[in-house]
Amino acid sequence: MKICIAGAGAIGGLFAGWLGSRLPASEITLSALARGRTLAALNRDGLRLGSDERIALHASDDPHALGPQDLVVIAVKGPALSALAPTLAPLLAPSTLVLVAMNGVPWWFFDGLGGACDGLRLESVDPGGAIAGAIPIEHVIGCVVHAASTSPQPGVVQHVMGNGLIIGEPRGAVSPRVERLAALLQRAGFAVTVSERIQRDIWFKLWGNMTMNPVSALTGATADRVLDDPLVRGFVSAVMGEAKAIGERIGCAIDQTPEQRHAVTRKLGAFKTSMLQDVEAGRPLEIAALVGAVREIGQHLQIATPNIDALLGLVGLMARVRGLA
Repeated sequence: MKICIAGAGAIGGLFAGWLGSRLPASEITLSALARGRTLAALNRDGLRLGSDERIALHASDDPHALGPQDLVVIAVKGPALSALAPTLAPLLAPSTLVLVAMNGVPWWFFDGLGGACDGLRLESVDPGGAIAGAIPIEHVIGCVVHAASTSPQPGVVQHVMGNGLIIGEPRGAVSPRVERLAALLQRAGFAVTVSERIQRDIWFKLWGNMTMNPVSALTGATADRVLDDPLVRGFVSAVMGEAKAIGERIGCAIDQTPEQRHAVTRKLGAFKTSMLQDVEAGRPLEIAALVGAVREIGQHLQIATPNIDALLGLVGLMARVRGLA
């Protein structure tokens, strides 16, 4: 089986590390689509998993050099996908699976979901439909990642916590190809759940990410300090209330209150969100998929979102001022 990781950062590197170290080399051919310092590090040292384990793989910045794959794992940040997607054609054979392991609302979210937004194209996520045109929906498998890892330097990945994945077909139901993929990922060490409606799982994770990430990026505060401030916590809850109302309209109802979700997040302690880490590292921010898309859906449904609007405006301005947009 030929497997390519597109984006060998913290999450993509975790996929590569676990697949490469826990499955026999006789069963998989592992490659990575990378560039810059990451590409140089992978070609020089292989992928370094933890402090001492090294995973050999074929890394290139040229998809033609890697050729058609059986599985492509897309694990880049949202801002990078518009440029990446049109380059992926050489990796895609008719039966290639594309596992989209990214945060936020994906470009394919309303393909087959039905309801008031059936077939809606989100300009905030996929301007002009370029991503949808480059990665046909027939290839796509949705994925929600419940695992944390870091990449302290290019080509190095350190697992922090969790090993959960939820995967599913964009158009619903449980297919044989998803079951086979789940079995493969389970052998690599992931705890995999197959979802009959992956959009609901995406929306539930987004419900927390779309607030904690940008608020922490704006304030520089760890998650515990965000939730311990009553005024900020109240604002976060107001944003979540608007997103919950949107979810109910699109078939992704949430059966928690914001306070119940805060209690879960609070147990994780004083952690830095991924967006705060991106701010500190000077990397572009995942604003569109986490916040912009939710506002766009609300506009389509004619649901007022004043708190989401404020959050999007503030974090967007901060990103532009700092050169992170």
